[in-house]
Amino acid sequence: MADLKKLAEEIVGLTLLEAQELKTILKDEYGIEPAAGGAVMVAGAADAGAAAEEKSEFDVVLKDAGASKINVIKEVRGITGLGLKEAKDLVEAGGKIKEGVDKAEAEDVKAKLEAAGATVELA
Repeated sequence: MADLKKLAEEIVGLTLLEAQELKTILKDEYGIEPAAGGAVMVAGAADAGAAAEEKSEFDVVLKDAGASKINVIKEVRGITGLGLKEAKDLVEAGGKIKEGVDKAEAEDVKAKLEAAGATVELA
């Protein structure tokens, strides 16, 4: 039997791009559809209960790119510093754009993405 604790630690330690790749592999090769955001969302959900009192850190989550996906991809590239392909993959899959940022930065990122036509949520 696999070492489940080690596996869980590896999943929690994935970068956003690695989580997207894992999501694609699970979907294409095994027919498993993870929740939007993949393994990263699982890690974020575990932290949500601890931060319920007073949030000082926020995650900017892309819910929908909207009709002008190209403008949203451009904004995501500017915000994250990702390459074109990585930003496109992230926008198409949805999920966290920025993690653990203060409220002012989260609101700024949200405003930029919404101005580009995206639907965004702060978590």
